[in-house]
Amino acid sequence: MEQAPPDPEKLLQPEPLEPLGGPGAVLEAADGEETEGTREDGSGVDTMMGNNFWLKKIEISVSEAEKRTGRNAVNMQETYTAYLIETRSVEHADGQSVLTDSLWRRYSEFELLRNYLLVNYPHVVVPPLPEKRAEFVWHKLSADNMDPDFVERRRIGLENFLLRVASHPVLCRDKIFYLFLTQEGNWKETVNETGFQLKADSRLKALNATFRVKNPDKRFTELRHYSDELQSVISHLLRVRARVADRLYGVYKVHGNYGRVFSEWSAIEKEMGDGLQSAGHHMDVYASSIDDILEDEEHYADQLKEYLFYAEALRAVCRKHELMQYDLETAAQDLASKKQQCEELATGTVRTFSLKGMTTKLFGQETPEQREARIKVLEEQIHEGEQQLKSKNLEGREFVKNAWADIERFKEQKNRDLKEALISYAVMQISMCKKGIQVWTNAKECFSKM
Repeated sequence: MEQAPPDPEKLLQPEPLEPLGGPGAVLEAADGEETEGTREDGSGVDTMMGNNFWLKKIEISVSEAEKRTGRNAVNMQETYTAYLIETRSVEHADGQSVLTDSLWRRYSEFELLRNYLLVNYPHVVVPPLPEKRAEFVWHKLSADNMDPDFVERRRIGLENFLLRVASHPVLCRDKIFYLFLTQEGNWKETVNETGFQLKADSRLKALNATFRVKNPDKRFTELRHYSDELQSVISHLLRVRARVADRLYGVYKVHGNYGRVFSEWSAIEKEMGDGLQSAGHHMDVYASSIDDILEDEEHYADQLKEYLFYAEALRAVCRKHELMQYDLETAAQDLASKKQQCEELATGTVRTFSLKGMTTKLFGQETPEQREARIKVLEEQIHEGEQQLKSKNLEGREFVKNAWADIERFKEQKNRDLKEALISYAVMQISMCKKGIQVWTNAKECFSKM
């Protein structure tokens, strides 16, 4: 009997927290021991706890996009787009909305900000940026990243990114994010001085952890599978929408032929001429309306694309967990090996084949003083290893706790946003069909008056 496929929504439901790696794989924390608050991976220096700026209600907007020409890092001339970011306080002392800051940023600076957030907040599902180049386009839509329509949609996407970060309970308090909105000069230098690149995990290390981890957490494995499925489903949906847009565009434009034919026909008719001319006008209006309709559709497509890119943000959290799990298992394995060595030295028995055992047989036993010195060194290493393992265990449990809290927040946001987007898209389709009915109703009245 074939089993029913798992419900994707249930995959995001966290199970009761267990020590990272499962029972027996880690050193348990002592009873009654607590961790000190929510860990933010060393970003305490870069947070704005208590900063009055974030206690006020502010408006953030990316109000303009401007094409510019300049020199890049290798002193070659390039053309790029700069975006004007404005922040306004909603409530001011005199009750008026006042412009507090206004500055220009390039897309690459948005990328730098997001990379910084990914490294410093690995347990957070960091909001994605809009696409750098157009994807899932239909044939009448330009894929040029300097196309005005594409730049306008990207401007909206960048504004949405900033609003996502500003509304996040953790990310909104980051000092670098605050400076991104308020400090135009030397902002890149300030980011690089944090040294976040040194903390970034390499792709090779992440891939190695994925294949070598022995006790993967089922919840994060299911989350990774869910993110893959979510990306696949939205990709298919966007492809279908692009094909429909192509065909719909053709159908609407063909209606323009009705207008041309009716107009030509009206020229040879006396009694029927006015009615045919009016019907042709309605057909021309109908044919030209598709341009605005499909432009509105692109905004709904961009909302779907945001969650297409969110899937990668979910996988980033999973990869970080796998790296922490792999480091934990490696530390546990190293500790077990040192304990075995210490026991063998203390008892004089060798349980497994080793190069040291062969050397002892060939060149004789160690002196008691040498053996005691080695045991003492191993005991110190075991003590350090136990403390390290305990620290990694607590760090891992805190990561799991914070990550699942943020995943729950993301799930609620996703359900709300996609529901609204799909309903709005359906309403737009209904409105479009009603306009088509109205056009043919008007044409019918024109024909009736002939």
